[in-house]
Amino acid sequence: MAFFKKLKDRMFKSSSKIDEGLEAIVSDGGDAEDVVQDIAAQQEAGEAAAKVEAERVQAEKTAEQEARERAEAEAKKEAETAARIAEEARAKAEAARHVEEAAQADEKRKAAKEAEEAAQAAIAAQERQAEEAAQAAEQRAQELAEKEEAERLAAVEEAEQEAKTSEPLRTTLTPVAPMLDAAPDEPAPKRGILGRLMGRGTAAPVTRRVLDDAMLEQLEELLISADMGVDTALRVTANMAEGRLGKKLSVTEIKTLMSDEIARIMEPVAKPLPLYAKTPQVVLVVGVNGSGKTTTIGKLASQFRGAGKKVVIAAGDTFRAAAVEQLQVWGERAGVPVLTAPHGSDPASLAFDAMTRAEEDGADLLMIDTAGRLQNRGDLMEELAKIVRVIRKKDPEAPHNTLLVLDATTGQNAVNQVKVFQEISDVSGLVMTKLDGTAKGGVLVALADKFGLPIHAIGVGEQIDDLQPFDPQEFADALTGLDR
Repeated sequence: MAFFKKLKDRMFKSSSKIDEGLEAIVSDGGDAEDVVQDIAAQQEAGEAAAKVEAERVQAEKTAEQEARERAEAEAKKEAETAARIAEEARAKAEAARHVEEAAQADEKRKAAKEAEEAAQAAIAAQERQAEEAAQAAEQRAQELAEKEEAERLAAVEEAEQEAKTSEPLRTTLTPVAPMLDAAPDEPAPKRGILGRLMGRGTAAPVTRRVLDDAMLEQLEELLISADMGVDTALRVTANMAEGRLGKKLSVTEIKTLMSDEIARIMEPVAKPLPLYAKTPQVVLVVGVNGSGKTTTIGKLASQFRGAGKKVVIAAGDTFRAAAVEQLQVWGERAGVPVLTAPHGSDPASLAFDAMTRAEEDGADLLMIDTAGRLQNRGDLMEELAKIVRVIRKKDPEAPHNTLLVLDATTGQNAVNQVKVFQEISDVSGLVMTKLDGTAKGGVLVALADKFGLPIHAIGVGEQIDDLQPFDPQEFADALTGLDR
């Protein structure tokens, strides 16, 4: 638009000169032909000037367009650079957040360990005080008995002396009544979660206690401290108190009541991993980092192979090279083939190819490992959901089992893990590991009470045969320290 306006202005100036020439011709009365020639020459000069001006304006327009394009390219490049820098900053911030979370978790574990050590020290001090008190009581009783015996002997000796110096009398001496023996103490109970409540001393002066509201409150706090959760702890203690309030109970009786109630809650969920006629049966194993997924897969594969099943393992944790190598070691121990993919490749694609390979080999079970995921990372959880979608393209019923592996040392955090993983991958059963460590284990009771998911097995060690079927009564006895 600016170009045409400039051109119009230039043309108007040329036409005004023509008007001036005509006026000069008319006013001077000169030779018309000469004037016409002059006018024609002026027109040609004006047209040439206009053409030059138009070319100049066009060149300016072209230069402006090229400058604008260069500016846009530079702006786009700068925007891409800024976006890349922002993404790197976000990645660094995310990494820093993970480091901070790990540090906080370490601090929490350290604080919990220190609290546990302090509690154990307090218990030991109480036991020593009880033992010292019992020993002091026994010593006082012995001294009293010796004093009474000495007095009795002195009285007998005095009576004999009097009999010698006076008329003989028929005297009947009544022996001093012996002291009542203290009731025998119960054998020292096996250590469990009730030790802080009832005591441990081998000569504890109190062996029974009335079951009242104060004791029930202490029992509730004890179960909560064992990671059982508030709701489950209240339910257990309420059932224990039914028909027994006001009665005196010993440590063993309380342990038995508590163990039976815990076993009653967990009995419905104690189920082995089901096996189906359709093959290959796809078993997807999920869980957070460090929960024990890889070792659990190796142990289950060994057990299934020992039962005569043909098993194939897919190393779906393609983001961590060490995970693939660890799974290959377990596969060698169990005598089971392990399918792998290049580092960083798509785990969903590997799962799909593994299903095809398992069908061709006539495998009974295909166990798929997955990368450890934090339940609060949406992108990683979406990757897990993608694996489920992809394998269902090949078999709409797959995965036939989704095992969530939980670390017993995480405590109540396991409740949140079950909730999130169940929404993403439709968890069908649980396996809890690391019960051989410092775990209190009560969270497994809370999970059974809250979700009702089958508990297939528990891990009690690192050896290949240390994965055991879940027995609710044995677990409850171990949790309470009951020795039946």
